[in-house]
Amino acid sequence: MAPKRGSGAPPAIRAPPQRSQPSVFTQTYRFLTNSENASVVRAVAVFGAAAAFLHSSLAENLVPAF
Repeated sequence: MAPKRGSGAPPAIRAPPQRSQPSVFTQTYRFLTNSENASVVRAVAVFGAAAAFLHSSLAENLVPAF
């Protein structure tokens, strides 16, 4: 009788199953919370807040009255 084809190695020798890669959201969260990127993330957040403030109606309070 010919040997069976298929799994190849016995179960004890097979490699463990591969873990799936993390999702895009998980990778982004890890990138943003990484301590090496903290200064860049803070700078982008401050810039975004300043741009939002200057684009709002509250920015009219900065203009001097003549």
